[in-house]
Amino acid sequence: MLSFTEENYLKSIFLISTDGNTVSEVGTNNLASFLNLKPATVNDMLKKLKDKEMIHYEKYGKITLSAIGKKYALEVLRKQRLWETFLYEKLDFTWDEVQEVSEQLEHIKSHKLINKLDEFLNFPEFDPHGEVIPNAKGEMRTLFKKRLSEVEIGHYCKMIAVKDTSAPFLQYVVKLGLGISSSIKVIDKNNYDHLIEIEVNGKRSSVSQKFAENIFIVCNNCEIGHSCLKKHCEIQ
Repeated sequence: MLSFTEENYLKSIFLISTDGNTVSEVGTNNLASFLNLKPATVNDMLKKLKDKEMIHYEKYGKITLSAIGKKYALEVLRKQRLWETFLYEKLDFTWDEVQEVSEQLEHIKSHKLINKLDEFLNFPEFDPHGEVIPNAKGEMRTLFKKRLSEVEIGHYCKMIAVKDTSAPFLQYVVKLGLGISSSIKVIDKNNYDHLIEIEVNGKRSSVSQKFAENIFIVCNNCEIGHSCLKKHCEIQ
């Protein structure tokens, strides 16, 4: 049996290692930064997870999930994203409110409850933030998504997900008039301060490079905004 904290570590390692379309290496420092903890604290937990054969890890080396560790990570992620969907669709929570509550509910152990929740929601593939929900077998659909920061001037794209799910970021996204499936046109990029001018529903705004790195997009011509399957999707 894993503790809530151990489950959070496994989920975090998985999320860091699968950021965007590429597999990224996970080290103690970036895991500590992700969890907002001191590296020494993270090291202590990594030793415990290694002893439980949840991860492969040598001191100062990269961290990878074992097969059983990945299984647990995907189970926790599935529960979190299903609860987010339930709170958003059925209880009228806003998308900036669902994360805090779902992170409490994700540690419920009943597989029957989660499977019933999945069925009740008609087996959703995406959560309110546009992220893929693992299925009961631990399988995840692969999306070939890019970041808003990669779109060239004059090109259109469609927002499909956000990387940062913190309340302040999501509130800012809404303030700009953006949401899942919003069409965005990149108007200009400033080489001096890296501000990016975008247009959404006829309204122009300037956003930072950091903001653009946290918005996932696909080409505006995809028939289904969530499921662009073109590996080299042209942003037109």
